[in-house]
Amino acid sequence: MIKDYSPGILLSVIVAIISIYISNLIPGNVIGAAVFALLFGMIINPFISRDKRYNQGLSFITRRVLKLAIILLGATLSFTQVLEVGKYSLFVMSFTLVAAFGGGYYLGKLFGMNWKLSSLISAGTGICGASAIGAIAPTIEAEPKDIAYSISATFIFDIVMIVLFPIAGKYFGMSDLGFGLWTGTAVNDTSSVVAAGYAFSDVAGSFAIIVKLTRTLSVVPIVLIFSYINEKVKLKDNKDNSVKREKISIKNIFPWFIILFLLAVGIKSLGLISDNLSNNISDISKFFMVMALGSIGLKTNFREVSKSGYLPMLHGFLISLLVVIVSFGAQNLMGQI
Repeated sequence: MIKDYSPGILLSVIVAIISIYISNLIPGNVIGAAVFALLFGMIINPFISRDKRYNQGLSFITRRVLKLAIILLGATLSFTQVLEVGKYSLFVMSFTLVAAFGGGYYLGKLFGMNWKLSSLISAGTGICGASAIGAIAPTIEAEPKDIAYSISATFIFDIVMIVLFPIAGKYFGMSDLGFGLWTGTAVNDTSSVVAAGYAFSDVAGSFAIIVKLTRTLSVVPIVLIFSYINEKVKLKDNKDNSVKREKISIKNIFPWFIILFLLAVGIKSLGLISDNLSNNISDISKFFMVMALGSIGLKTNFREVSKSGYLPMLHGFLISLLVVIVSFGAQNLMGQI
């Protein structure tokens, strides 16, 4: 059994190590290792796609290890972070989440997109980039090509924002608090938030990180909502009328790994996990996440992704732009600019 899984697991580990090494070579880690892993995996895919030795190991990584990475992430977060950030960030986040998912839904309809791809792009934009996409993808049974495309769509916008955000913040004369709120609620990936925040000031960078971690907690209710939506869609698509009349089973829609995620957050909140241990767990979680996204890339055929066309990329750009504008406007209403 181990022999069946080892080729795929070993390959994903190698891709993860190389991706982390290259990411660390870039000043400020402005391009996360997860993005490199995804891209490298897609590059390697044509050379291994016909070799069935890798299939079981890669499937194990994408299904099991991805969830484990999300659970471990909980040990780096605390419920008290929400209180530390205060009412300002929660106020802004309520607007940006509505903008991301509401705008994403209507744009997806307008462009005639697959609802799963549209939802993943919205999640990556509204919550926390690749981590949110990774958490929601197994919940809605998304295809590897949709996961790859959604991460690519959010990543490209992030790279642009790393350069433009600090420039815009100084142009508008924003305070450290205001810029931290703006960056933490509008930029997607954590590494991009760090890069943009500290490019403005150390204080703004620290505040942006706290906002970003608080924003990450919203993945829990979002995952539950999408679990319900996915089950509804499955029942609707089923042609058997008797199945249509069945009530949605909590057992089917509830992503049980989220319970373990919340348990980890609770343990961290009680102070049972030291900062040093939390940092170590964070490193392990990030490594598993990079492995998982590398595995997704290894299972993704670039030609299949390209068939989606330019509309999903445009969808991602427009949603990201909408979130940036809404976040700025919400802070302006509070007088925090």
